[in-house]
Amino acid sequence: MNVTSSRIDRILADARARLRRLPAREVPAALARGAVLVDIRPQAQRNLEGDVAAALVIERNVLEWRCDPTSDARLPQAVDDDVEWVVLCSQGYTSSLAAAALQDLGLHRATDVIGGYQALKAENVPV
Repeated sequence: MNVTSSRIDRILADARARLRRLPAREVPAALARGAVLVDIRPQAQRNLEGDVAAALVIERNVLEWRCDPTSDARLPQAVDDDVEWVVLCSQGYTSSLAAAALQDLGLHRATDVIGGYQALKAENVPV
């Protein structure tokens, strides 16, 4: 263990070790196979950075309730544990923690986008 790493760095590393994270360029193919792209950025951040037309907006504070197929607050897309949820934040940090939380619920295909919205924008990924 690296003694200079913070606790949150270790938690992030543990979360990412469980995910098959998607490079930004793979997002269109994921959408084509039926994945649900979820933008968890807060409204103020989306206003500043821009929206992603293909994304379903679910702010972070309600993500688990909306994606859990057993929750009374689930969205129509939350049909079962096999949904491929692809979580997007600004830079790909919070999304890793969020995707791991979805996996903790049993949503085994949940993952996130490496580099987040910033990577989609930098690589001009059409979403």
